[in-house]
Amino acid sequence: MPIVNANRVSIITPAYKAALIIGETIESVLAQTYTDWELLIAEDCSPDNTRDVIREWEKRDSRIKLVSMPANGGPAMARNAALAQATGGWIAFLDSDDLWLPEKLERTLAHAKANGSVLTYTGFRRISADGAQTGKQVHVPRTLSYRSLLGNTAIATSTVLLDRVELGDVRMRKTYYDDFDCWLQILKPGRLAHGLDEDLMRYRVMSQSVSRNKRRSAMHVWRAYRDLEKLGVVASVWHFSQYALRGLLKYRQF
Repeated sequence: MPIVNANRVSIITPAYKAALIIGETIESVLAQTYTDWELLIAEDCSPDNTRDVIREWEKRDSRIKLVSMPANGGPAMARNAALAQATGGWIAFLDSDDLWLPEKLERTLAHAKANGSVLTYTGFRRISADGAQTGKQVHVPRTLSYRSLLGNTAIATSTVLLDRVELGDVRMRKTYYDDFDCWLQILKPGRLAHGLDEDLMRYRVMSQSVSRNKRRSAMHVWRAYRDLEKLGVVASVWHFSQYALRGLLKYRQF
């Protein structure tokens, strides 16, 4: 959909089996100090009542919109379905189990505009699955290029803000590590991503899957190097060693 309001932030949220937690995520959006937003929640054919829960929230605030997937397609396809209905000049991503602090949109927008950034990301803290435990702040670098991002895990999807006016319509490829791949494609022409090292997001860690997810993420990063970016073995090993070291240090902070 074409841009209707250049100042509006279109928030993209894929949702699958999120009935018990999506309400808290939506409440964190409703609490934003920046109010010109729309929340597009793509419900990916969950076996639970996620779709019904979203419909109830949709009735409460006209800025919340349910995007119903015709069949389960995974996070990339769900995000793309929501992106196709976005009307804002800015795109933000928020996963269904993560939370924003109240000034997240306001602070990130200000930073993006001050730096002329097409891709802005922020610091964050992890929280346990039940929200009872909060980790240390995960700090982020001031800038990332395509090359530096290859070996860095700094960009958390739920912190990202994209300038759609400058980038045009963005879509994610249905591939391993689709969000990481998307950021790489944005930066590949020589653009810089700008980091705001402030604690503005809560990343929920589902404890039963931490080890499995780390192994899977590592495998996906390696395949992204080799299959998508067509890097040679030596370059892939170098970037992967940087990725693994930074990832180890980051996970020790929770």
